[in-house]
Amino acid sequence: MRAYERLLNYVKVHTTSMDDQEQIPSTERQFDLAKQLVEELKALGVADARVDEHCYVYGTIPATKGYEEKASLGFIAHMDTAPDFSGEHVQPQIIEQYDGGDVRLGESGRVLSVENFPHLKSLKGRTLITTDGTTLLGADDKAGIAIIMTMVEQLMNGSQPHGKVCIGFTPDEEVGRGADLFDVKGFGAEYAYTLDGGIETEIVYENFNACSADFEIHGVNIHPGEAKNRMVNASIVAFEIDGYLPAWERPEHTEMYEGFYHLIEMSGNVEQAKLSYIVRDHDAACFAAKKNTLRLIEKTINEKYGEGTAVLTITDSYENMASQIAPCMHLIDLAKEVMGELGLTPEVSPIRGGTDGARLSFMGLPCPNLGTGGHAFHGPYEHITAEGMDSAVQIVLGIIGKYAAR
Repeated sequence: MRAYERLLNYVKVHTTSMDDQEQIPSTERQFDLAKQLVEELKALGVADARVDEHCYVYGTIPATKGYEEKASLGFIAHMDTAPDFSGEHVQPQIIEQYDGGDVRLGESGRVLSVENFPHLKSLKGRTLITTDGTTLLGADDKAGIAIIMTMVEQLMNGSQPHGKVCIGFTPDEEVGRGADLFDVKGFGAEYAYTLDGGIETEIVYENFNACSADFEIHGVNIHPGEAKNRMVNASIVAFEIDGYLPAWERPEHTEMYEGFYHLIEMSGNVEQAKLSYIVRDHDAACFAAKKNTLRLIEKTINEKYGEGTAVLTITDSYENMASQIAPCMHLIDLAKEVMGELGLTPEVSPIRGGTDGARLSFMGLPCPNLGTGGHAFHGPYEHITAEGMDSAVQIVLGIIGKYAAR
């Protein structure tokens, strides 16, 4: 079975995760796909396939006889889809021999246009898979799952020698908790890759340092007729706080290694207001400086309006995995070699986000990220090609072969 055929099956399962939930998984529906994957793994011959009480799926392919001492490799993808857009009742469109032009997304009124997505021209002649415009597709990251499962099938049914191969599927990656309860020791891999990226030739081992930053603002609500020199309007103070931040360091003005402050939510009235930011930077020193800027703003506001007017809470999310990958750059070098041998050009670039692999790398499992062939994740314009997924399968198999030959 080709990987895209598996993808079409997996996207039927509603697995959207939810923010602000204490339990893992954040939604019980993720178990529906987890149980399906366990049964499929067992049918493929992965005898120890299992799902734990927190919806983490694990399985192991033992090493070929004589290859037991080779490095054990893991491959990981996540089962949930982003809560940014509906992931229920997904109805993919399959366009064979795609002509490279605009695509009408069902009857939604939306159009996947070359103007907005110029890379579409490079997909001409492939089998393009899109949404019908009313949901996301779920290729993030069910494409990663499909690629890993197809790799498993080919490895189990073929004659390629290999070391131990470990398989892992996680819940709740999209809400930042996919690695929270991952059993690194039980997983059993020395090194791993997440399959959770864009173009199929993508290799990522640099990601943002990340945190959230929340300002709670406490005002003084006085009748407006008697407010002079007495009222402190919490909403106006919120505007002031945001005004202290450099406008050029917002996401819409940054790229590549440039960090940002991103206001994701605001609410308020005269009495109370709240600002919620996510803060990102690849450089650790620049990231620390951004946090210090926020603390200085808090101090400035409290000196001006009174102690306790602004209360800042900074919560770290994840770190740049580059420092953890640096001692084992063979993970990157061998992936590049495989792509070159397949006639593909590796695309090594920093990710302007994070992955489960970033967290796992700091948990003792060096884990860069590989592409799946998908584009425009988290919304109705999400799309992928069958051929891109096929290439990703061959890349994974090639990496396993390289480690068996080392």
